[in-house]
Amino acid sequence: MAPARRRGLADEVADRIREAIFSGAYAPGAPLREVELSGVLQVSRGPVREALRVLEREGLVHCAWHRGTVVTTLSAEDVAELDSLRGALEDLAVQQVIAHACEEDLAAIEKAAGVMDRTTDPHTMVRLDIAFHDAVFAATGHQRLAAAWETIRCQVHLFLLTRIGLSTEGYLGCIPQEHHALAAALRARDPQAALPLFAAHRRHALDVVTGTSNHPA
Repeated sequence: MAPARRRGLADEVADRIREAIFSGAYAPGAPLREVELSGVLQVSRGPVREALRVLEREGLVHCAWHRGTVVTTLSAEDVAELDSLRGALEDLAVQQVIAHACEEDLAAIEKAAGVMDRTTDPHTMVRLDIAFHDAVFAATGHQRLAAAWETIRCQVHLFLLTRIGLSTEGYLGCIPQEHHALAAALRARDPQAALPLFAAHRRHALDVVTGTSNHPA
């Protein structure tokens, strides 16, 4: 059994690499070389190797014997599967929030939307976008649903990074407005308004990634 300290170090290394991916330092397709990472992070290659396995399970990196490890590039099939699964989870989340969320939960969602108004960096906006949806799933009071979101959360983050990598035109201006509208629909507890709004929100990003967007964001 590996010492606890070493496992903790691997987790820290995974956090650092994940952060570098989310900040844009390593774009989709970028190589992640164990020797270079161990040098930069000043650790041995063992924790780096363990960390890359963690990130592979999260779907953030892809390891292949002939290419080494690279940041995942989402294929068209990946995008379609991720969008369909996210849609199913989010539809249930919206219904659960409308039925069960308390005032504190709704306020947390509105606060997450409000923070976006002060953001001028696309990578930061992606983080806040994910944080908004974290707040929605947390407000469901449905532990297994929230856990299911956690299993795809990093891949959704990667999807949104792919989206801003293709285009940021209008992105910073439109995304806060969209999330305020989502929060307002949840506040109104109107599933007939909220479900289509959440679907349209997902579709705007999907259209950019698939090259079918007429939407500015």
